[in-house]
Amino acid sequence: MDRYNELGLEMESAFAEGNRNAYEELRQGGSPGDTLLLDLLMRPGGRAPVVKTGPCGCGAAEGKGACEASCVFDAIRRDKNGNVVIAGNCTGCGECLSACPENALSGRKDAIPVLELLKGKSEPVYAMIAPAFSGQFGSGATSGKLRSAFKRMGFYGMVEVAMFADILTLKEALEFDRAIQNDRDFLMTSCCCPLWVALIRKSYRSLIPHVPPSVSPMVACGRSIKKLHPGAKTVFIGPCLAKKAEAKEPDIADAVDYVLTFEEMKELFDVLKIDPKTLDGDESDHSSRAGRIYARVSGVSEAVQAALDRLRPNRRIPFRSQHADGVIGCKNMLKEISEGNIHANFIEGMGCGGGCVGGPKSLIDKETARQSVNDYGERAKSKTPLDNPHVPELLRRLGYHTVESLLDRDSNFTRIL
Repeated sequence: MDRYNELGLEMESAFAEGNRNAYEELRQGGSPGDTLLLDLLMRPGGRAPVVKTGPCGCGAAEGKGACEASCVFDAIRRDKNGNVVIAGNCTGCGECLSACPENALSGRKDAIPVLELLKGKSEPVYAMIAPAFSGQFGSGATSGKLRSAFKRMGFYGMVEVAMFADILTLKEALEFDRAIQNDRDFLMTSCCCPLWVALIRKSYRSLIPHVPPSVSPMVACGRSIKKLHPGAKTVFIGPCLAKKAEAKEPDIADAVDYVLTFEEMKELFDVLKIDPKTLDGDESDHSSRAGRIYARVSGVSEAVQAALDRLRPNRRIPFRSQHADGVIGCKNMLKEISEGNIHANFIEGMGCGGGCVGGPKSLIDKETARQSVNDYGERAKSKTPLDNPHVPELLRRLGYHTVESLLDRDSNFTRIL
C-alpha cells in the first residue's frame, strides 16, 4: 500500500472513531510529502479523478513515459522541470494506474468528505449503488443487506441506479424509434459510459448528431432524488473512476455530490466494522432485468431492443446493434464509423473491458462480476421497464404522465452534448 492510501486509511479510522483532530496530528508528525497527501485526502474537490501521489521519473530522460503513453486523452503531461502534471481533461479511464512503473499515480479518494457528511447529520444522504454491485461485497451481500449496511453507516437510504437505467432504456428506445427512419440512419447510445462520451467529444465530434440527448443513469438517479427530496445529498458508489469526472461536468454537476468506488466503500465497511453479509436484508425489487444488465458489455443494447420490441412491435426497420468495450476497442469502432463503415443502427461503447464489471476499482474479476450481474438480472421479477410497475409510479411522481414525455428536451433526463 502506498503512502497516500496508508494515510487515507489512518484518517478514515480516526474519523470513524470520532477523532476530528487526526488531520492536524498527522500533519504535525509527518513529512512535507505527507502534508500534500493529507490535503489531497481532506480536500479532494476540484481534483482530477487520478492524482499524483509521488515523484514519477519514468520516461523523463527519454521523453514520454509509460503513464503518459497510456493516456488516450493526453491528460498526463510534464512541466518544464520534467514533473508529471495531471491535466483537467483527465477522464479517469484508469489506464495510467497500471501503466506507471513507479506507482506514482492513484485514484482520487473521496471517503473523508463523505464520512464528514454522514457524521454531520445535517441533511439526508442517499447512497446510489451502480448496477455492477452484484457480487462485489461477497456472494451473500444482497441489495437488501447492502441497504441495511448503508443505513448503519448513516445514509438515509439506498437507491439502485438500475431503476434509472430502466427509465433511460425507455428514453433510448423512443429516441431510436424517432431517429431511425431509413436503413442509413444510426444512433450511438450516450446513456451509460462517460469514457465513450469523452472519446466522441475529443476525437469524433462529427458523430455527435447521432448521439441522443440522454444523461447517464447515475445523473438521472441523483437529479430525481434531489427533486423528490430537496436538500438531500447524493453519493454514487461503483467500480468506475470516470464517474468522479462525470459528476463534476458543469451541465450535470447538480446531480451527484460525491462518487466513491467499490474499493473505497469496502475500505469504509472494514473501518466501520460493518459486514453487509451478516445483516438482515431490507429487500425490495424495483429494477427490471433490463436495468440490471447495463453493467456488462452489450447490456444496454439488449435492454433497449427488449423495450423497443414491446413499444413498437411492428417497426419496419429492425434494431441492429454493434458494440465495443475497452478504450482501444471503442476508438477502433468509432474510427470505422467515422469512415463510413457502419454495420448497425444502434452503437454501444463501454470504456472498460467487459463493461462496468471490468472497471478499475472493481473488487472481483470481470468474468465473475459479469456472471453475478447476469444472475441478478435473471432474478428480477420484471424483464423490461414496461413490465416494471415501479417505473410509471416513479415517473408520475417526477411529473411525467406518459412514457413519450421522456422525449421532451427540458426533461430531467436530457443532456445536449
